[in-house]
Amino acid sequence: MRALLSGRDVLLVSPTGSGKSLTYQVPGVLLDGPTVVVSPLLALQHDQIEGLADGDARSQGVRISSAESDAQREEALAQVAAGTTEFLFLSPEQLAKPDVRRQVAELQPSLVAVDEAHCVSTWGHDFRPDYFRMGDFIDDLGRPRVIALTATAAPPVREDIVGRLGLKKATTIVTGFERPNITLSVRRFASADEQRDSVLTAVLETDGPGIVYSRTRKSVEQYAADLVDAGVHALTYHAGLGKRARRRAHDAFLDGEVDVIVATSAFGMGIDKPDIRFVFHAQVPESPDTYYQEVGRAGRDGAPASAVLFYRPEDLSLGRFFSTAVPKRNDVDRVVAETAREDNTSRDDVRRASGLGPRKLGRILNLVEKVTETATDGFDDRSALVDAVVAQAEAHRQLERSRVEMMRGYAETDRCRAEFLLGYFGEEADGRCGHCDTCEAGTGDGDAGGQSRAFPLQSLVEHEEFGRGTVMDIEDEKITVLFDDVGYRTLDPDIVLDDGLLRRRD
Repeated sequence: MRALLSGRDVLLVSPTGSGKSLTYQVPGVLLDGPTVVVSPLLALQHDQIEGLADGDARSQGVRISSAESDAQREEALAQVAAGTTEFLFLSPEQLAKPDVRRQVAELQPSLVAVDEAHCVSTWGHDFRPDYFRMGDFIDDLGRPRVIALTATAAPPVREDIVGRLGLKKATTIVTGFERPNITLSVRRFASADEQRDSVLTAVLETDGPGIVYSRTRKSVEQYAADLVDAGVHALTYHAGLGKRARRRAHDAFLDGEVDVIVATSAFGMGIDKPDIRFVFHAQVPESPDTYYQEVGRAGRDGAPASAVLFYRPEDLSLGRFFSTAVPKRNDVDRVVAETAREDNTSRDDVRRASGLGPRKLGRILNLVEKVTETATDGFDDRSALVDAVVAQAEAHRQLERSRVEMMRGYAETDRCRAEFLLGYFGEEADGRCGHCDTCEAGTGDGDAGGQSRAFPLQSLVEHEEFGRGTVMDIEDEKITVLFDDVGYRTLDPDIVLDDGLLRRRD
């Protein structure tokens, strides 16, 4: 808050439930001019607006979205323009519309809060193409002060957020990832039947409320049906349900009308329910980023909570299957050709000419923009640019798949689990948590490794084969490096030193 009020932009990385919203609400009221809050989900916007409802009239919020009529949107903008309402909520998709952006700019906002800011970064685990141009959108609003907020962001993601949003004189504040009231554990299985039975038994034996995450809609529906048959009041939540059904499940869970929500990763962003006692993952998620964000929804009241991963190695294939597809070279070539035409001045023009859907087109255009921004010498011809775009997409898929392997590492480690996760995010733990399953079993008591003289935590390195990277974690005789082109890799420091494969760089 002090940084914002002094005129600096801020990136805040702080755990779920730590009060991040307050850090823009207080400065927003104190600064002259309205506050624009960019948030990715209508349900999340609704919760944030409801959270402001008890304040005085000026500190309340309104939104403009696809859920409101034209008249409601005009009324919302009029309230903000009149100064009777401080906070205007909208999605990046709304802000991408030139007419909406013009109307918001006319309000002369003094502060922009970008929630779930990891969605900005192509390095992030939950990259959203509509967030990619957020920095340009903020420029169009007159470049007011900006605060970007996220619960999970490793150092390379933080750097990407600052760069993509164009944060000025940015203050980065990381409050720590540790959640000592959450007990982490993993249960390993050889068969799917044993895994399923164990999940159901654990829910029946654990006091709720709680969340059960599973990777597919079919498995979500089956788990929910089995729990209902066992007498548990459970509802489902996934992207295949209609908006009303999702809203009904969301509200029923928050209001305490149901004991358990069984959901895909579509559920939970911004969930403000302090008394969630357990988060069970019936299948391994796609990354430690996703896992820790979902686990962080438990125990927000500070009381003990449990997070259990029900792990079967075969489930790792789901993460590889769901990794983002690399666009076809012909599609990239068509888009690059169309963007070079003088008469194609907008994304709609390019979409009509290329024949591609808006999501596929948006991804390719964002890749083109990222590649051209980072190229030092430009491209000799269109073919070279197309090759670079496809290579960038391949690198991103490699990153996603390396995160799947890091989930294998978490599930199969004998190290303190909290320490493993903190290391993944580039944070050095004060010590072992003492209450995860490995600590209780005594296997988490080994040497954590500490700092390596050759490759300290967060040092920049270069590998002969994998290219440039950042040291994220050090343990025993192993270091974890996040490489720009191939994602996460674990290496033996002695071997790479002896063979000259890895070296420090400035």
